[in-house]
Amino acid sequence: MTIHQSLRFGRAVGMVTALGIGAGISLHVGYTLLGVGALLHTYPWLLTLTSLMGAAYLAYLGLSLVRSQAHDFSADSLNLNPADTGEAPPLRRAFLLGFLTNATNPKATLFFLAIFTTLVRPTTPLLVQGAYGLWMCSVNAAWFMLVAALFTVNGIRVAFLRIGPWIERVMGVILMLLALRLVWQVFA
Repeated sequence: MTIHQSLRFGRAVGMVTALGIGAGISLHVGYTLLGVGALLHTYPWLLTLTSLMGAAYLAYLGLSLVRSQAHDFSADSLNLNPADTGEAPPLRRAFLLGFLTNATNPKATLFFLAIFTTLVRPTTPLLVQGAYGLWMCSVNAAWFMLVAALFTVNGIRVAFLRIGPWIERVMGVILMLLALRLVWQVFA
């Protein structure tokens, strides 16, 4: 979504969309702190189950990235016409689009829970959990803002598309290592 918005409407819309995506994580932080955190504290076996489910999901994502093929990022594949500058949407709509994209994404839910459970234990204070959540929102927004900035610079865009499959493979290996870490923590 960030790439699409950046390519079609420019850096400002891409950046605001990225901020919305980062804010969308706050929904996952909220229900984790209010519901799942309390359940994990009361029923530690749920942390084990969540960790194993998260590890399986991270391993699946990692394997998918390692096995991924090069993507066609041509203007046609993005359903864009490079000459079509279009009228940029209002910034509040770009923010809402980013927020809803992340807040309603079931993969983001599973990914967030998988990552969050590597940091949170039943004894982790609520304030520390909140700080982790704020950090995750910030890092998420910062990453997508970087993506928006990169994809509005033509030379970087072309170079990135050339090495994109290798970047995906490295990220896949990292995700599989995180999955192994989760499994190790459960059985150690």
